[in-house]
Amino acid sequence: MTARRLTAAAAVATAAVGALALPAAAAGQPVRPHSDVIVSAVQYDSPGRDDRSNRSLNNEWVDITNTTRRAVNLNGWTLTDESGHRYTFHLRLDGRSTVRVHTGEGRDRKTDVYQDRRAYVWNNDRDIATLRNNHGKFVDSLAWGHRGDHRGNGSSLRR
Repeated sequence: MTARRLTAAAAVATAAVGALALPAAAAGQPVRPHSDVIVSAVQYDSPGRDDRSNRSLNNEWVDITNTTRRAVNLNGWTLTDESGHRYTFHLRLDGRSTVRVHTGEGRDRKTDVYQDRRAYVWNNDRDIATLRNNHGKFVDSLAWGHRGDHRGNGSSLRR
Protein backbone atom coordinates (compact mmCIF):
# COMPACT_ATOMS: atom_id res chain seq x y z
CA MET A 1 0.00 0.00 0.00
CA THR A 2 1.38 3.41 -0.93
CA ALA A 3 1.78 6.20 1.59
CA ARG A 4 -0.89 8.23 -0.20
CA ARG A 5 -3.41 5.38 0.00
CA LEU A 6 -2.51 4.71 3.63
CA THR A 7 -3.02 8.40 4.49
CA ALA A 8 -6.36 8.44 2.65
CA ALA A 9 -7.50 5.27 4.42
CA ALA A 10 -6.52 6.75 7.80
CA ALA A 11 -8.43 9.97 7.04
CA VAL A 12 -11.56 8.01 6.08
CA ALA A 13 -11.30 5.88 9.22
CA THR A 14 -10.84 8.98 11.40
CA ALA A 15 -13.86 10.66 9.81
CA ALA A 16 -15.98 7.54 10.35
CA VAL A 17 -14.98 7.27 14.01
CA GLY A 18 -15.52 11.02 14.46
CA ALA A 19 -19.01 10.79 12.99
CA LEU A 20 -19.89 7.98 15.38
CA ALA A 21 -18.58 9.99 18.32
CA LEU A 22 -20.56 13.15 17.50
CA PRO A 23 -22.87 14.22 20.28
CA ALA A 24 -26.56 13.55 19.73
CA ALA A 25 -27.20 17.30 19.27
CA ALA A 26 -25.11 17.25 16.11
CA ALA A 27 -27.37 14.50 14.79
CA GLY A 28 -30.47 16.57 15.50
CA GLN A 29 -31.33 14.83 18.78
CA PRO A 30 -31.68 16.75 22.05
CA VAL A 31 -28.84 16.19 24.47
CA ARG A 32 -29.64 15.97 28.14
CA PRO A 33 -26.93 17.95 29.89
CA HIS A 34 -26.13 17.31 33.49
CA SER A 35 -28.93 19.15 35.20
CA ASP A 36 -30.25 19.45 38.72
CA VAL A 37 -33.84 19.85 37.48
CA ILE A 38 -35.32 17.23 35.17
CA VAL A 39 -38.53 16.29 33.40
CA SER A 40 -39.04 13.14 35.44
CA ALA A 41 -42.42 11.79 34.26
CA VAL A 42 -45.23 12.47 31.81
CA GLN A 43 -48.84 11.27 31.75
CA TYR A 44 -49.57 12.17 28.13
CA ASP A 45 -52.89 10.34 27.76
CA SER A 46 -55.26 10.94 30.63
CA PRO A 47 -56.93 7.73 31.79
CA GLY A 48 -60.54 7.18 30.75
CA ARG A 49 -62.50 9.03 28.10
CA ASP A 50 -61.00 12.14 26.55
CA ASP A 51 -64.08 14.24 27.22
CA ARG A 52 -62.19 17.53 27.81
CA SER A 53 -63.62 17.77 31.32
CA ASN A 54 -61.40 19.57 33.79
CA ARG A 55 -60.87 16.26 35.61
CA SER A 56 -59.71 14.58 32.42
CA LEU A 57 -57.48 17.53 31.50
CA ASN A 58 -55.85 17.47 34.93
CA ASN A 59 -55.11 13.76 34.57
CA GLU A 60 -52.70 14.80 31.80
CA TRP A 61 -49.53 16.10 33.48
CA VAL A 62 -45.75 16.49 33.51
CA ASP A 63 -43.54 16.07 36.60
CA ILE A 64 -40.56 18.38 37.10
CA THR A 65 -38.10 17.17 39.75
CA ASN A 66 -35.32 18.98 41.59
CA THR A 67 -32.69 16.30 42.25
CA THR A 68 -30.56 18.42 44.59
CA ARG A 69 -30.88 19.31 48.26
CA ARG A 70 -31.13 23.04 47.59
CA ALA A 71 -34.17 24.93 46.34
CA VAL A 72 -34.21 26.12 42.73
CA ASN A 73 -35.97 29.29 41.59
CA LEU A 74 -38.06 28.32 38.53
CA ASN A 75 -39.49 31.81 37.95
CA GLY A 76 -39.55 32.40 34.19
CA TRP A 77 -38.69 28.79 33.31
CA THR A 78 -40.88 27.27 30.59
CA LEU A 79 -42.32 23.87 29.72
CA THR A 80 -43.26 23.42 26.05
CA ASP A 81 -44.49 20.73 23.68
CA GLU A 82 -43.65 20.24 20.00
CA SER A 83 -46.64 22.35 18.92
CA GLY A 84 -45.43 25.38 20.86
CA HIS A 85 -47.81 25.26 23.83
CA ARG A 86 -45.95 27.01 26.64
CA TYR A 87 -46.33 27.05 30.40
CA THR A 88 -44.27 29.58 32.41
CA PHE A 89 -43.35 28.74 35.99
CA HIS A 90 -43.77 31.15 38.90
CA LEU A 91 -42.44 29.15 41.83
CA ARG A 92 -39.48 28.04 43.88
CA LEU A 93 -38.98 24.26 43.84
CA ASP A 94 -37.66 22.86 47.11
CA GLY A 95 -34.74 20.45 47.16
CA ARG A 96 -35.51 16.80 46.45
CA SER A 97 -39.07 17.64 45.44
CA THR A 98 -41.36 17.41 42.44
CA VAL A 99 -44.01 19.71 41.04
CA ARG A 100 -46.73 18.28 38.81
CA VAL A 101 -47.85 20.52 35.93
CA HIS A 102 -51.49 19.70 35.12
CA THR A 103 -53.08 20.73 31.83
CA GLY A 104 -56.47 21.89 33.14
CA GLU A 105 -57.62 24.49 35.63
CA GLY A 106 -56.94 24.49 39.35
CA ARG A 107 -55.42 26.30 42.31
CA ASP A 108 -51.62 26.29 42.26
CA ARG A 109 -49.95 24.70 45.27
CA LYS A 110 -46.41 23.75 46.18
CA THR A 111 -46.68 20.29 44.56
CA ASP A 112 -49.24 20.94 41.80
CA VAL A 113 -49.58 23.77 39.30
CA TYR A 114 -52.12 24.23 36.53
CA GLN A 115 -51.83 25.49 32.96
CA ASP A 116 -55.50 26.58 33.04
CA ARG A 117 -56.19 25.16 29.58
CA ARG A 118 -59.46 23.84 28.24
CA ALA A 119 -57.88 21.50 25.69
CA TYR A 120 -55.27 18.75 25.84
CA VAL A 121 -51.62 19.68 25.30
CA TRP A 122 -49.63 16.46 25.09
CA ASN A 123 -50.08 14.33 21.98
CA ASN A 124 -50.74 10.66 22.66
CA ASP A 125 -48.81 9.35 19.66
CA ARG A 126 -45.62 11.44 19.94
CA ASP A 127 -44.42 14.62 21.57
CA ILE A 128 -41.57 16.14 23.57
CA ALA A 129 -41.87 17.86 26.94
CA THR A 130 -39.04 20.42 26.95
CA LEU A 131 -37.90 22.39 29.98
CA ARG A 132 -35.95 25.66 29.51
CA ASN A 133 -34.57 28.04 32.11
CA ASN A 134 -35.43 31.73 32.43
CA HIS A 135 -32.78 32.56 29.80
CA GLY A 136 -34.33 30.17 27.27
CA LYS A 137 -31.50 27.65 27.61
CA PHE A 138 -32.34 23.97 27.25
CA VAL A 139 -32.43 22.19 30.62
CA ASP A 140 -34.05 18.80 29.92
CA SER A 141 -36.63 17.01 27.80
CA LEU A 142 -38.57 13.78 27.75
CA ALA A 143 -39.90 12.42 24.45
CA TRP A 144 -42.23 9.62 23.42
CA GLY A 145 -43.34 8.05 20.16
CA HIS A 146 -40.24 9.10 18.22
CA ARG A 147 -38.07 6.46 16.63
CA GLY A 148 -35.47 5.34 19.15
CA ASP A 149 -37.16 6.92 22.18
CA HIS A 150 -37.74 5.00 25.34
CA ARG A 151 -41.44 4.64 26.05
CA GLY A 152 -43.21 3.76 29.20
CA ASN A 153 -45.96 1.19 29.41
CA GLY A 154 -49.37 2.50 28.47
CA SER A 155 -49.73 6.23 28.38
CA SER A 156 -47.15 7.44 30.87
CA LEU A 157 -43.41 7.80 30.71
CA ARG A 158 -40.90 7.97 33.55
CA ARG A 159 -37.16 8.40 33.62
